[in-house]
Amino acid sequence: MAITAAGYRRMALGLDGVIEAEHMGHPDFRVGGKIFASLQQGLRAASLMLSPEDQAHFMNAAPDAFTPESGAWGRAGWTRIQLADADEETVGEALTLAWRRRIALSAAQKAPPRAARKAKTAAPRRAAARKTAKTAKTR
Repeated sequence: MAITAAGYRRMALGLDGVIEAEHMGHPDFRVGGKIFASLQQGLRAASLMLSPEDQAHFMNAAPDAFTPESGAWGRAGWTRIQLADADEETVGEALTLAWRRRIALSAAQKAPPRAARKAKTAAPRRAAARKTAKTAKTR
């Protein structure tokens, strides 16, 4: 059975922490302030952020419903869904994967690189070692 824009919206908003906003004149869905899905083309199509591997899986499973977005966006995993050609279960799975991917990418962007974390913890240890060595010399 085909999914409607209302069904897509209901599923997206049913995911934890998701809010609806608007971007470039169409509804979008965000988690942690970042877009992971949207409704487009007069609510006849949707778009979501998948990994390129997940995108390929859905395109193979339902080639009439799932296609890559054009250009670099599509190569990065952004995928268009023709809602009339998609079933609710498949779209629900794709939305959940897009939501998880956005959460994971947001967490990775917030975490400092490993080298920076090491440098932060090493600096106080070096300062303490210098202080200890200086104290030992004056005794």
